[in-house]
Amino acid sequence: MTGRRLSSLLAYVTTAAAGASLLAGCGVIPGATGGSREPVTVMTWAPDQTRATNMPGMPAMAQAYARWVNANGGIDGHQLRILTCNDQNTNAGASACARRAVKEGAVAVVGSYSQFGRAFMAPLEAAGIPYIGGYGISDDEFSSPLSYPVNGGQAALLAGHGMQLASGCRKVSLVRPDTIAGDKLPDLLNSGLRKASHRNAIDIPAREDAAEYTESADKARTKAGDDEGCVTAVLGERTQTFFDSFRRLPGEGDKGKDGEGKGGEGKAGDGDAIRISSVLGSVGQPLIDRSGGAHSPFEGAYVTGWYPSAESDAWNPMKKVIKEHAFVDNRVDPTDAGVQTTWIAYTVLKQVIESLDSEKITSLQISHALDQGEKIDTGGLTPPLRWRYDDLLGARDFPRIVNHDVTFQVVRQGQLVAQKPGFVDVGETVLTAP
Repeated sequence: MTGRRLSSLLAYVTTAAAGASLLAGCGVIPGATGGSREPVTVMTWAPDQTRATNMPGMPAMAQAYARWVNANGGIDGHQLRILTCNDQNTNAGASACARRAVKEGAVAVVGSYSQFGRAFMAPLEAAGIPYIGGYGISDDEFSSPLSYPVNGGQAALLAGHGMQLASGCRKVSLVRPDTIAGDKLPDLLNSGLRKASHRNAIDIPAREDAAEYTESADKARTKAGDDEGCVTAVLGERTQTFFDSFRRLPGEGDKGKDGEGKGGEGKAGDGDAIRISSVLGSVGQPLIDRSGGAHSPFEGAYVTGWYPSAESDAWNPMKKVIKEHAFVDNRVDPTDAGVQTTWIAYTVLKQVIESLDSEKITSLQISHALDQGEKIDTGGLTPPLRWRYDDLLGARDFPRIVNHDVTFQVVRQGQLVAQKPGFVDVGETVLTAP
């Protein structure tokens, strides 16, 4: 580390420590400055340092957001006070985070990740606390009347991914977690495949926390075949482990990457190699960078996401905040889907609070404003968001979806870029899923 960078890091740590000492308690960011109105307390939670998926960038993005708004007078004169919590990827951890939010007077839980919707939604509902912009990983986020999702969750991703794969894959193998949540993924993927009159994917359940996936990888490759076959893995943080096993299969590691396939799109492998694919959250730019960039096994892979690719100018306001208020925090990666979701969720919170123009902000005021149709402009990162009854998709298992758009992306020269411009509406496809 250079002397200049070390000095910056020490200055940042000293400033943060001094600010944290103003308020007792772990995981609390007090406002640096603010107006005369009462502070607003919210919570952001996510798993960290667990054996499964970890999302430390989400609470870190929330803290950076608070530093930014508080340095500029707060939100409509209210200092933003952030509580953070590690749900530890357990039912008990998620429930504990929700109970702490209630106990410490949070008026909303914002931009958070947890698989355990039943564990955290019950305490929030009992206290009337809205859940704004969850990551979209649990069913309860799309059914609770106090949940306000900013994306279409796994349902939209998988349905959209089926549509993306249908045009370039003769057969598709899906490797997914052998869990209750994972059991829903094949139907969602198949709904997208059927949209293009494609045959159903071969379903390959696998352990969510396995150390290696050689057996599953071999089965997926065999079932997909070598002629325009595709292998997609949706295993969260273990997706990298799966594709490491896939790459080590006999004969697979020797295949080159020509970078161009049919239609000018990148294609992993040689002329007739199997293409690999996934969805955002299982594969993203940080993983591609860690695994070799342009030389990673993901070169040419198809990826379906919720939001525009990181190259889009629509992310510039977020990148500016990260640069100015999280410049030494390597947890906050602007290309990470969790960080992006938290940014959008706090965009919703900010606009709702500004619309209220109230001396004191309550959870009831926030949920009432959202239910009455407060329209949120996210600057092109999503379509305009609104949660009136008429705006809900109304899918059987996911009635609270209001944003059913996805983006089709591809890995070219180590970068996730748009495969096609704009959003793809998958609402009708999600509605047809069994």
